Amino acid sequence: MEYVRPKKHLGQHFLKDLRVAEAIADTVDAAPGLPILEVGPGMGVLTQFLARKGRELRVVEIDRESVAYLRENFNAFESEESIIGDDFLKMDLRETFGGRPFVLTGNYPYNISSQIFFKMLDYKEYIPCCTGMIQREVAERLAAKPGTKAFGILTVLVQLWYDVEYLFTVPPGVFNPPPKVQSAVVRMTRNSTSDPGCDTALLTRIVKQAFQQRRKMLRGSLRGLIPENHEFSTKRPEQLGVADFIRLTNDIASRL
Repeated sequence: MEYVRPKKHLGQHFLKDLRVAEAIADTVDAAPGLPILEVGPGMGVLTQFLARKGRELRVVEIDRESVAYLRENFNAFESEESIIGDDFLKMDLRETFGGRPFVLTGNYPYNISSQIFFKMLDYKEYIPCCTGMIQREVAERLAAKPGTKAFGILTVLVQLWYDVEYLFTVPPGVFNPPPKVQSAVVRMTRNSTSDPGCDTALLTRIVKQAFQQRRKMLRGSLRGLIPENHEFSTKRPEQLGVADFIRLTNDIASRL
């Protein structure tokens, strides 16, 4: 097998620029020594540079054609079990490296990148560092500051647990086929938060409800949860930082 055809329904845009691939691989150096799990390796352009890190490396790929290509052409893996033919979104990540923490990375399929990061949050105790390439719009949301248009649900829930770095922008021409959007590489590193000091399930509910009607003031989008005279009642959700949402969650919890 000489070539894998990119499949639109899987959101595949294969990276072809080796310099960009090496730069992405180097982002995992922020978490030295940890095993690496790569999502969506395709034909292994990024994989070859990750393999040079001298760490335990596994890849997960849903595309059977890509899995066959990797098994046929790659000698970088310790065993066949290192190539996991599965849907990342359905995996139990606790057992990927026998319960050990690991770095998550990849040239992520654009159509599921947000879902990948929500799954990362479910396994945050096993993923102290997550890096990779995504659509620039999603990268901007991850790294957004309060008061900006990009600040939203993903921003709050990720920044609650991770420090986010927007590392660099990548043009469409380094892919086959070229996407219609710019791309960007990010790195997320677990912050020092072990207990945010609130009911995180309630916080998630509040954040999602607030941003579903982000043009409304919170007294409208959270009607029935906060009083008219609450300190945040005339704010819109993007005007609150993570600490503000924690405080708001505790205020609402005291009233429920």
